[in-house]
Amino acid sequence: MLPNCLLIVTAEVDAEVEADWGLWYDEVHLPDALACPGVLSGRRYVSAGEIAESERGQSRRHRAKLYTTVYELESPAAVETREFTAMRGWGRFAPHVRSQTRVVSVLR
Repeated sequence: MLPNCLLIVTAEVDAEVEADWGLWYDEVHLPDALACPGVLSGRRYVSAGEIAESERGQSRRHRAKLYTTVYELESPAAVETREFTAMRGWGRFAPHVRSQTRVVSVLR
């Protein structure tokens, strides 16, 4: 069965901190997120191959390492809890995150 609500987070991280960021994300950030009320599960992925982007009909392809985490949520309210708000953010890695997206999506 497909989940009713997802949080999808993507990030590109500077190469010089990538190993430390990955370790922190796996050992600290992801477990903290999974401990929040309403967060049911979460898995991390990394891009394989080129990334295709488009804006206003203009397309481009490039190589980059894009990390994506997909969380299953009970509802959109899960990202508004006190616990989630307290642990959210990249901490010491924020200056090294080149780009990011954060989208909460619900099943239509």
